[in-house]
Amino acid sequence: MTVEEMKLAFARNLKTLMESHECNQEDIAHICGVSQQTVSDWLTGKKYPRMDKVQAILDYFNIPMTSLVNDGKAPAYYIDPETAALAQELKNRPEFRVMFDSTKDLDPESIKKIVDFIKYQRHLEGLDD
Repeated sequence: MTVEEMKLAFARNLKTLMESHECNQEDIAHICGVSQQTVSDWLTGKKYPRMDKVQAILDYFNIPMTSLVNDGKAPAYYIDPETAALAQELKNRPEFRVMFDSTKDLDPESIKKIVDFIKYQRHLEGLDD
């Protein structure tokens, strides 16, 4: 699933949750401590919330992560779109593939540091792409 697909799946699932619980954007904004415009951006798939905001929604509705981030086709492996994109890079590049599975629980910043270190080390050894 691409980052854009994840944003849209999240938007659809959040809309469904809001309808079934008779919540509006103001309610979600209050739950997450964000503006109504931010919630609107989530609902249109323009943006994806930070994980602490996702967790606030999960806690409020008392639902598992998969209820909010799945597109209905397959379980989500990475729940943060930025992490998913970085993991895809690790998976797609043969010289990084060994790192792929070991990064699934890391935050995006940690994965970036690992990728940057590998790129730097390859540069030092004359193995640039």
